[in-house]
Amino acid sequence: MSKKTVLVTRKIPEAGLSLLRKSAIVKICSEIDDTLPEREELIKGVKTADVIISLVTEKIDLEIMESNPKLLGISNYAVGYDNIDVKTATELGIPVTNTPGVLTDTTADLAWALLMAVARRIPAADKFARKKQFKTWSPNLMLGTDISTGGLKKQKTLGIIGYGKIGKAVHKRANGFDMKVIAHDPYQKGTIEKTFEYRELDDLLRESDFITIHVPMNEKTKHLIGEREFNLMKKTAFIINTARGPIIEEKELIKALSEGKIAGAGLDVYENEPDIPDELIKMENVVLLPHIGSASTDTRNEMAKLAASNATYLLNGKKCEFTVNPKVYESEAYENRLK
Repeated sequence: MSKKTVLVTRKIPEAGLSLLRKSAIVKICSEIDDTLPEREELIKGVKTADVIISLVTEKIDLEIMESNPKLLGISNYAVGYDNIDVKTATELGIPVTNTPGVLTDTTADLAWALLMAVARRIPAADKFARKKQFKTWSPNLMLGTDISTGGLKKQKTLGIIGYGKIGKAVHKRANGFDMKVIAHDPYQKGTIEKTFEYRELDDLLRESDFITIHVPMNEKTKHLIGEREFNLMKKTAFIINTARGPIIEEKELIKALSEGKIAGAGLDVYENEPDIPDELIKMENVVLLPHIGSASTDTRNEMAKLAASNATYLLNGKKCEFTVNPKVYESEAYENRLK
């Protein structure tokens, strides 16, 4: 029996590719790390593929999926899957999988790195030191904001928006900083109330000194944080986003920062990624990263292996544990694809 084909939209770590090559023919649209595949090339590749491994940078829509009536599935190399039209995939009988769990701790670590960097002005201080402007210790040099108060001052409050795996991991890390933690997630309200304090979104925004976002990107969460929400926040508050850029209305964030409605922001994602507004780039109370939430060698390797494992399940017509639209397996459309 001839091997089936997996189309990888952009090159992923060899840890995953080597697993795939044991049982499938692997084709890669773009071998260059920072180059996106041309859409025409992507469609051409999909036509002869049995399964796609996609990255968050590739939009997998109706046109892509309809180009191959025998496509067996889409394995997304990410935990988020807003780049895929899952509703259409389900209607066409195409399972979609993701890579949850393996990037939880790495992303939570980065959220904390952003929080600490913006609160303690780490990038500005680093720049100051590298320019050899450091002449002597000074009591007013590079003053930042406390995160852990050690009981000497009023306890700081961390507000977590989205209490899934990453939100929980961020909470765990907050315990070491003696912070009061509150959270908002309608789907996890019961869980939160059993162990600590739940807040409706408006109340969380009013009370929090630091706010970190961990919700998926969808129609309900787009521009979840805009002008009204920034007006509710403390002028001393910081907001951190390692989820998806469009969750924050970027023009309103810029306005809030420039008008002093909030103290600062730490961003790993952007509304029109990879474009970063010049206004944000010029602000010293903003820390900007190039979407590196899961960017550690170990984690990216584990993501690649899980994406490859998911793809193998799909190739063999087997149900995959990490399917985001599991009801698809019960559909006639899916059965027709297996014939």
